[in-house]
Amino acid sequence: MRRTTGCASVALVLGMTGGAFAQSGEISIWSWNVAASSLEATIEGFNAEYPDVTVTVSDLGNQQVFDRTLAGCAAGGAGLPDIVSVENHEAGIFWAQFPDCFANLKELGYTDEIASTFPDFKRIELEMGDVAYAMPWDSGPVVVFYRRDFYENAGVDPQTIESWDDFIAAGQAVAEANDGVVMAQADLNGDTEWFRMLANEQGCGYFSEDGMEITVAQPACVMALEKVKELVDAGVVTAANWDEKIQSNNAGTVASQLYGGWYEGTIRSTAPEDQVGKWGVYLMPSLTDDGAHAANLGGSALAITSASQNKDAAWAYVNYTLGTNEGQVTMLREYGLVPSLLSALEDPYVSEPLAFWGDQAVWVDILDTLESVEPSLGTPFFGDADAIVQAVQTQYLNGGYDDAQTALADAANQIALVTGMPVSQ
Repeated sequence: MRRTTGCASVALVLGMTGGAFAQSGEISIWSWNVAASSLEATIEGFNAEYPDVTVTVSDLGNQQVFDRTLAGCAAGGAGLPDIVSVENHEAGIFWAQFPDCFANLKELGYTDEIASTFPDFKRIELEMGDVAYAMPWDSGPVVVFYRRDFYENAGVDPQTIESWDDFIAAGQAVAEANDGVVMAQADLNGDTEWFRMLANEQGCGYFSEDGMEITVAQPACVMALEKVKELVDAGVVTAANWDEKIQSNNAGTVASQLYGGWYEGTIRSTAPEDQVGKWGVYLMPSLTDDGAHAANLGGSALAITSASQNKDAAWAYVNYTLGTNEGQVTMLREYGLVPSLLSALEDPYVSEPLAFWGDQAVWVDILDTLESVEPSLGTPFFGDADAIVQAVQTQYLNGGYDDAQTALADAANQIALVTGMPVSQ
């Protein structure tokens, strides 16, 4: 498949440092699971441009990549590969502790023109000052995946679901019309996913956009936590972890799942054959009348280590894989990795109706939300903050706080004690 837009071609040309065939040698990459498989899928296309570069991808697992990268950086780069996969919300941990462990991509060919082909929310955690530590890879634009038949049985048109109150009313109708079916599920006991998605839609997160203040107790975040409790109290959202959600999808006992766009591949690859054509996608409801109906959950990037002995070849691979439609759409088509590259919307594959999704061109609907997503900075303290908010959320949902404002004010104060950061007033 050839590149289909001038934007992607420009990105590749600008990134060259002496012609398509100037690079040679070997480069190694650490990644995990389907992400590693996606990178392997791009090697054939990359080698058509750079036949003298040998690419080796190692699937170490998510936690192993994180742990071994930290250990390698602490050891001055010893044992690190040329390229590492980094999750966006954990990126600040690496840049803060080991800024010298990674190459500045701007010195290798990552120009402002290339950077502008990605949405701001993907870049905010990957750049510090004049340094670009990593290039955006996949993203998680949030949508609702739903069972067409269950909604139709209840006379519910998903296009009329604009607000979360609409979602509650629709959910009650869906449950009444379909015996044993719940409207949606959330990992209420082990994750903050729904709270973060609803808050992000309103531009609120754990920390301010500059990463200097704790903002989790701001009004938009309070509104998000209140709505999560309303959804749970109404019986529209019930608790389920990752595996239980997949089991419910396959058993036909859940009508909807709210997730990042990467969940498309999870549903499609695990569903039984009799569900082909029964699923669809619609935009997430909003907390307010002027809401964006867009958020992000998940996503990662590729960074080149300072220890790499072949940075030019590493950059050529990163720029081909992430900076061209050809690279990004290969990963989308083969493994459902959602592109961050805005020009990927112009690729013909994105507009194709997909049989599994009732002939809906789901990628148009999913990727159209990218430019509306508000940035949400993880900072080096994301893990600490998320653990605190998770515990507070559980307590709040079980009646342990008088209201959401009190709950999140407590969370903000706990985060301040752990991080030393001030709470935004």
